[in-house]
Amino acid sequence: MLTTGFVQHGQGGPVAAQYCCADSENGDHVDDPSEDALVMLISDLNDADNTFVVIQPDKDEPAWFAFVAVLDERGNEVVRRDTNRREHDVSVETAIGRIASDLTKWLAARTS
Repeated sequence: MLTTGFVQHGQGGPVAAQYCCADSENGDHVDDPSEDALVMLISDLNDADNTFVVIQPDKDEPAWFAFVAVLDERGNEVVRRDTNRREHDVSVETAIGRIASDLTKWLAARTS
């Protein structure tokens, strides 16, 4: 299981993501995912038991999210939704590096 992104402060325990988190169906969790972390999460997707990863703010009722789902051997469906900006985009991509790069840029433009 991939779990990363926690920062220890003083004597307290882990601190949650400051911006967003990525969670996959198999339980992998990454706080404030980097482009490399997104590549790893998306690369681990399969059509059996780990079919999607969702990235969203680490708070209740997030205004935006991104979702990547495996489409058998035809690539990945990528959904980006931001209710504040009235954006809803769905595409099919095959290059994992490009998906991660595009998502990283899209995420950088979001406000939580």
